[in-house]
Amino acid sequence: MGTYRICMCFKRRYKVKETGPPQEVKEAFKKYTEGGKQMTVEQLTRFLVEFQGESGASTSDAGQIVEQLLQKRYPVGTKYTKKYTLTLDDLHRYLFSPDLNPPIGDQVYQDMTAPLSHYFTYTGHNSYLTGNQINSDCSVVPIVKALKRGVRVVELDMWPSDDTTHGVHVYHGWTLTTPVEIIECLKSIREHAFSASPYPVIITLEDHLTPDLQAKVAQLITQTFEDMLFYPQPERLKEFHSPEELKYRIIISTKPPKEYLKAKSEKGNKPHEENDSDEDAWAKAPSDLTTDQEVDTSGSDSSPDEDNDDCESRPPGVCTYKSLIAIHAGKPKGGLKEALKVELEKVRRLSLSEQALEKASSSHGTDVIRFTQRNILRVYPKGTRLNSSNYNPLIGWMHGAQMVAFNMQGYGKYLWLMHGMFRSNGGCGYVKKPDFLMKLGPDNSVFDPKAKLQVKKTLKVKVYMGDGWHSDFSQRHFDSFSPPDFYTRVGIAGVPADKVMKETRTKQDDWSPVWDEEFIFPLTVPELALLRVEVNEHDISRNDDFAGQNCLPVWELRPGIRAIPLFNRKGEKYNSVRLLMRFEFI
Repeated sequence: MGTYRICMCFKRRYKVKETGPPQEVKEAFKKYTEGGKQMTVEQLTRFLVEFQGESGASTSDAGQIVEQLLQKRYPVGTKYTKKYTLTLDDLHRYLFSPDLNPPIGDQVYQDMTAPLSHYFTYTGHNSYLTGNQINSDCSVVPIVKALKRGVRVVELDMWPSDDTTHGVHVYHGWTLTTPVEIIECLKSIREHAFSASPYPVIITLEDHLTPDLQAKVAQLITQTFEDMLFYPQPERLKEFHSPEELKYRIIISTKPPKEYLKAKSEKGNKPHEENDSDEDAWAKAPSDLTTDQEVDTSGSDSSPDEDNDDCESRPPGVCTYKSLIAIHAGKPKGGLKEALKVELEKVRRLSLSEQALEKASSSHGTDVIRFTQRNILRVYPKGTRLNSSNYNPLIGWMHGAQMVAFNMQGYGKYLWLMHGMFRSNGGCGYVKKPDFLMKLGPDNSVFDPKAKLQVKKTLKVKVYMGDGWHSDFSQRHFDSFSPPDFYTRVGIAGVPADKVMKETRTKQDDWSPVWDEEFIFPLTVPELALLRVEVNEHDISRNDDFAGQNCLPVWELRPGIRAIPLFNRKGEKYNSVRLLMRFEFI
């Protein structure tokens, strides 16, 4: 019973009720038990296969579910062998448990033997920052958090320091951010790289070092990672290795040192304007994107024979540093059209700011997709996102960009979309790109995100009810005078034609709201669609209060009635808050 005080003298009491199963669950229980009050293991198996659409469910699977539910119902040590069956409440409890009945699977199921360029990769930007881009602390803590979440690409900005012991610091250049020693970052990566996934971790280095410090970094990297480090062959790759081949390996990606030194001398050591590792002229001057004028030639492909130059003429240690670079970054001479040129004899990584990608997708959209079929495209936030906010990742994904780099310490709905994408494929940090982004059509055509397409699949979503807020929030968190008034927003994030948000009615004064509302979403590109779920509390006198969110890959949704766990704004899972929903593909 919850008590709320009004005008300091009157009290209102509200009972926190436990909501029973939806009518559809009652009817299904009656059908599969043939009117009985207990559901056997065999009957549960039929329910899972026919009603829930789990074609692979076996009697053994159903038996394990019954076992887990009975263990929760009875005290430890109690024997319950006489009635190895479920009641209606047991079935409802199972359906409303995110641990027992999640909306998507938790196993890696995709083919992991294709080249790295065939996968979207969970990518961080300025991974060492704890907060904003101007004056927050640099630390190993956000790096560890990202790796534990499944992030596979970590970015480190390397700058000279006055410390004669290590000589290299990691921080955001030309800002007030406090530095952290690079050795601490490397040790943290070594310790936590594979805590969430066995697939390779790629370290992208923003290099502002002299040759002797580059040699120092090469020594630190080899000593820290030892056998975990992937050493590339002397000759440039014609095709990237696969995630399966690179399991439990650390991969280095940056510009080769020759190009960095040349660029530094040409620019006269001017401060970074965009503060990113592969600064591209197109990001600085979006209006020139369609031209083929001469741009920065500091990329890894600026001369045809630079990869085979004589190491004897190079500063000591630089060759060692360069030999560690498995994924070469940079860009060739010329404009964007030249930068997106696909070469059959070698592969590389190209970086574009979010602004440059938007311009490129508008003027050279099909060239971008062709480029990403063999090469790696990294997209990073524009330099004005000083508060560590993020951008719409779907623009990059629609054009095949593998590394859509995000400020993981940020916030907001775009970060939720990033979390949603990489819940896919068991949360391993690599998601195989849809076939239409990798294959050529008639006349060598490629996927066009702007094309008007037919509806390929229709998703029907039913929102039954929600619960758990009274356990995870204080009584007066949402409203000081009465229980909360919850409503749910449900929608699709994807290609422009599929993007939509809808919402339920508001349930007044109820900690355990029942909506029982259905929504239909026609999808033209279900392979790139993410289901957005957001619960808010209606407030008549101010902005509505946030009450939880989740984002799920549509292509992995399990049909049937499922329990949807909700997360806070930062993407941290609540202990108890969840929704009961049903998914059906038409």
